[in-house]
Amino acid sequence: MSEAIPPNRLYASYRVRVARVPAVVQDASLAAALFLLTLGPARLEGASGPVLQAALVLPLVWRRRAPRAVFGVIAAVALVQWLLGVQSPADAALLIALGTVTARSSRRSGWAAVVVATAGAVLAAARWAPEGRFLASAAAMTAAVAASALLGANTRMRRAAEEERVAALERRARLAVAEERTRIAREFHDSVTHSLSVMVALADAVVHARPDDALTVTTRIAETGRQALTDMRRSLGLLQEDEADAERHPPPGLAELGPLCERMEAAGLRTRLRLNGDIDRVPTAAQLTVHRLVQESLTNALRHTPEGTRAEVRVSCTPQTVMVEVSDNGPAGPPGPAPAPGRGLAGMRQRAAAYGGVLDAGPLPDGGWQVSVRLVLDPDGAP
Repeated sequence: MSEAIPPNRLYASYRVRVARVPAVVQDASLAAALFLLTLGPARLEGASGPVLQAALVLPLVWRRRAPRAVFGVIAAVALVQWLLGVQSPADAALLIALGTVTARSSRRSGWAAVVVATAGAVLAAARWAPEGRFLASAAAMTAAVAASALLGANTRMRRAAEEERVAALERRARLAVAEERTRIAREFHDSVTHSLSVMVALADAVVHARPDDALTVTTRIAETGRQALTDMRRSLGLLQEDEADAERHPPPGLAELGPLCERMEAAGLRTRLRLNGDIDRVPTAAQLTVHRLVQESLTNALRHTPEGTRAEVRVSCTPQTVMVEVSDNGPAGPPGPAPAPGRGLAGMRQRAAAYGGVLDAGPLPDGGWQVSVRLVLDPDGAP
C-alpha cells in the first residue's frame, strides 16, 4: 500500500506547477472562466448586456501587469452598467481587481481602490436591493469589498516576508562565500609564502655552499617545493570538496612542528622547539591553527632577521588551552611604533580569534621579536 502524501506537500507541488504557467495565461484563464460562469445567471438587457459583461471581465487579463489601470477600467465599466441599470454577476471582476491592487500596488492606491469599491457597493445596494433590505445588502457588499481587500493585503505581506527571507538567505550565502574565500586565501598565503621564503633562503645558500653541501641544500629545496605542492593540493581540495584528496593530504598539526623547525634550520634560522602536554587531545582544527601560527611567525623571522638569528618555539597543551610563543633574538629595531601589520599578521589574528585568543606581537625589551597567543578549548578538547 502506497504511503499517503501530506496535504502541505500536495499544495506545494501544486503551487510549483502553477508558477511555471505564464501569468498572462493564468489571468486569461481566470477571465474566461468568470465570463462563462456569469453568462447564464446574468440578467442582460439587449445588446448592451454581453458587451458590458465582456468589458468587465476582459481587463483581468492584464491585472498583474497594470493593477491600478485595470481596476480603473473595470470601475468605469461598472459605473456605466449602473447608469444603464444592467445587473450582472460579472461585477465580481471588480472585487478581483481590488484584491490585485491591494496586493501589488502602494498602500495609498489600495486605500483609494477600497473607497471606490465601497461607494460602488453602496450605489448597487441602493439601486438593486429589495425593498426594505438596503442596509443588509449594503453591509453584505461592503463585507465582500473588505474581504477582497484583506486578502490582497495578506498576499502583499506574505510576499514581502518571502522576499525578506530570500534576501536574508542571499546575504548569509554571500557572507559564507566571503568567509570561505578569506579562509582559503589565508591558507594559500601561509603555505605558499612560507615555502617560497624557505626556498629562496636555501637557493641563496647554494651559492655559498661547499660542493659537498650543495646536494643537501638542493634536496631541501626539492622537499620544500613538494610540501608547497601538497599544501596547494589540500587547499584546492577544500574548493573542490574532494574527500579522497583530503584524506591523502591531511592538514598539518602539532606533530609536523618538528619537520617545520628542521626546514627553517636548513634555511638558516636556527630553531628550537619545546612541545609540552598531550597533543593528542588537541582537536585537528586547533592543531592546524597552531601549525599555521608557528609557520607564519618563523617565516617572518626568516625574512626580516639577519643570518645567525635564533628562534624558539614553545607550545604548551592542556585540555582547556593551547599556549603558543614564538620568539627570536634578532636585532632590536629603531625606537618608535611597531611596523604596520601586513596580510600575514592579520591572518594570524583571525586564526587566533576563532579560538577566543588575542594575538600579541611586538618587540622584546632586550631585542628580538615575540608572538604569543592563548587558544581556548572547552573541557572536552573542542573549540
